[in-house]
Amino acid sequence: MNNVWIIDDDRSIRWVLEKALSREDIPFRSFSSATEALETLEHTSQPPAVMLSDIRMPGESGLDLLQKVKAAHPQLPVIIMTAYSDLDSAVSAFQGGAFEYLPKPFDVDQAVALVRRALEQGMHQNSAAEEAALAPEILGQAPAMQEVFRAIGRLAHSHATVLINGESGSGKELVARALHRHSPRRDAPFIAINTAAIPRDLLESELFGHERGAFTGAATQRRGRFEQADGGTLFLDEIGDMPAELQTRLLRVLSDGHFYRVGGQQPIRANVRVIAATHQDLEERVRQGLFREDLFHRLNVIRLRLPPLRERREDIPLLVRHFLQRSAQELGVERKRISDAAIEYLQSQPFPGNVRQLENLCHWLTVMAPAQVVEVADLPPEMRDQPARETPTSWIDGLGHEADRLIAASPGAVFEKLTHDFERTLIRRALAATGGRRIEAAQLLGIGRNTISRKIQELGMEEDRNGNGHGDHGND
Repeated sequence: MNNVWIIDDDRSIRWVLEKALSREDIPFRSFSSATEALETLEHTSQPPAVMLSDIRMPGESGLDLLQKVKAAHPQLPVIIMTAYSDLDSAVSAFQGGAFEYLPKPFDVDQAVALVRRALEQGMHQNSAAEEAALAPEILGQAPAMQEVFRAIGRLAHSHATVLINGESGSGKELVARALHRHSPRRDAPFIAINTAAIPRDLLESELFGHERGAFTGAATQRRGRFEQADGGTLFLDEIGDMPAELQTRLLRVLSDGHFYRVGGQQPIRANVRVIAATHQDLEERVRQGLFREDLFHRLNVIRLRLPPLRERREDIPLLVRHFLQRSAQELGVERKRISDAAIEYLQSQPFPGNVRQLENLCHWLTVMAPAQVVEVADLPPEMRDQPARETPTSWIDGLGHEADRLIAASPGAVFEKLTHDFERTLIRRALAATGGRRIEAAQLLGIGRNTISRKIQELGMEEDRNGNGHGDHGND
C-alpha cells in the first residue's frame, strides 16, 4: 500500500493523524508545508495513494497544493482539512477536485474512515486507468479476427497500400487507424474521408484542395485531404462509390505521387499512404464498368477482409461488456451487466448493422434498461418480437440459430426438444423414402430395427404414420 501523506503546519494535528493511521497499519509520511510536499512529489517515482492537507498554511496553501497535485496526478484523492465556518474554502476545495473535506476539530475515527474511502477509490481509479490503457484498439477473439490482427502485425513496418473489404458497421476505419498507429507513419496525420458522403461536385476539392477563385465561392486557397495527410495516412472509405472522373485523378496520384489543386498550375508532391475501404465487390464493379480496373489493381496491393458480426458471434459477449462499460463512462452512470440468457439471445441475432449496431444497442440499454442486470425482456421491442435471423447457409447454422432461440425462450427444455425434433425428422424422412418399411428405413439410417421401432413409439409417431397411410407391413 502506498503512503498517505499528511500536510499540516500544526505539529499536534500531524501527531494525532500519525497515531491514528499507525493503529490501522496504514503507512504515512508527514510534511509541515505544501512546498515541502510538492518538492518531494516532484522528485519521487512513487506518489502517495492519498493526500490529507490543511487548507491554511504559511507559504503555499492547501488549495495551491490541490491545484498542482491535480494537474500532475488527476486520479490522486486529496482530502482537505478546514474549519467548520470556512464554507468558502470548502466550496473552493470541491471545485478544485478535492475528494472530501474534513472539518476541524475532527473526530479521529471519522478521519480514518475518510482515508480508507479515499484509498479504496484510488485503487478503483488506478485499476480503471490501467484497464483503459491496456484496452486493445480492436476487440475480437474469433479466428477471423485473429487473422486481421496477424495481418496488421505483418504490416507494421510497411508503407504498402491496403484495401479493406467489409460490410457497413464492421469497423473498417478502426482497422485503418490501427494500421496507421502500427506503421512507420504513426507520428504523422491520419486523415479519413468518406467518399460516398460528399457531393460529387465537392469531392475533388475535398481531396485535392483548390486555389482562390477556382470556382464560385472559393474565396481563399484550401489544402485538400492529400496535403493534410502529408507524411501520414489517408483513409478513403467507401472507395467503390467514387465518381469515374475522380478515379482517374486518384490513379494518377497513386502512380506518380503528384496532383494539382482545383484551379492550380503547380504540381504538388503527395507523400501519403493510402488505405481504402469498401463494402462492395470491386471486382464486380470493374466487370460492370463502374470502377477502373487499373485503379483497382493499384489499391489491391494488400487486401484485408473484415468479417461481419454474424461470422464472429463468439465475440459478442466481449463486445457487449466493452460497449456497456464505455457507455456508462460517457454517461457518468454505473455500468449495466447482462445476463447469460440475454447474451445468448443477442448471439442469435443477425445484426445487419454489425458492430456499430451492437454498440448503439448497448448505449440504448445503458439509458433505457430499468435494472442493472439486462435480461431478454429488457431488449428493444423490435429485437424481441422480430428476431429476423438471416437464412442459414447450412443445416448446422440453422440448428445453431434454433438452439440460440430456445436457450433464450425455453431454458431447461432445449436438449430434449431439439433431440426429439432431430430424431423425428430423420425417421420421417427415411420412412418416406422406403414407403413406410421400417427395416429398410433403419438400414438407411444405420440403426437397428428394434431401435427404430422403439423410437417411433417414444416419439409418438405411430399415429403420425397411420395418419399418413403407412402400415407397418409386418416388418417390425
